[in-house]
Amino acid sequence: MPSKSAAAIERARSEGRPALICYLPAGYPDVQTTIDAAVAMAENGADIIEVGIPYSDPVMDGSVIQAATVQALADGFRVSQVFDVVRGITDRCDAAVMVMTYWNPVLRMGVDEFGRRLVEAGGAGLITPDLIPDEAAEWFEVSDRYGLDRVFLVAPSSTPERMRATVEASRGFVYCVSIMGVTGARTSVANTAEAVVAAAHAAGAERACVGLGVSAAEHVAEIGAYADGVIVGTALVAALRDGGVEAVGRLAAELSGTKDGGA
Repeated sequence: MPSKSAAAIERARSEGRPALICYLPAGYPDVQTTIDAAVAMAENGADIIEVGIPYSDPVMDGSVIQAATVQALADGFRVSQVFDVVRGITDRCDAAVMVMTYWNPVLRMGVDEFGRRLVEAGGAGLITPDLIPDEAAEWFEVSDRYGLDRVFLVAPSSTPERMRATVEASRGFVYCVSIMGVTGARTSVANTAEAVVAAAHAAGAERACVGLGVSAAEHVAEIGAYADGVIVGTALVAALRDGGVEAVGRLAAELSGTKDGGA
């Protein structure tokens, strides 16, 4: 079964641009608005939609995303609702939809059940920030069974051995963390990003995408000169918080260079 996220990145590559990967937390400010905002992103140039499962103890999220996920949990979001979000998006657009989640919610539901429900909802796969390939044997088996992408993270601190192992374990793309730290919009792109992408490519990654700290169109252009995709989260969550679905569509259009901005 072909990788949906790889196909989306290759489509962008054939158009001479990096893929735009846009993140929103599921259930913020509510399930339907998450779906509407994700579709607005897809309609304004997002190639891949990344849906985050709100988690009570995030290790990678900065203050904007933390506040959104805390609100979603306080309002009663449950892990199983992520499949409603994924289905709601895939029913309305062609973007590949990835779920980003810490591993504990998957374990609690059961890895096979999670994988089955994700593929039934039209999902492309998982991005797992706290799961390392050494501990992912069950996920390898389940993702192979259901044809799901599995995206692991590499960072400036990754050793050549770890980089190789992670690239080999990933399917779809490799998530290159540009800085050591948490998510958040920054005014400039960390100079470590290019080195991480180069190391991933050298280790055999066909598609290396950069996340953490990307918030403006000039960042997308800068990173797109060496990376295969650019991941934007915090800036989009802030746009949703401050201006709703319409603001998310406008920002996606700016980031993708389409400029239409119609939600």
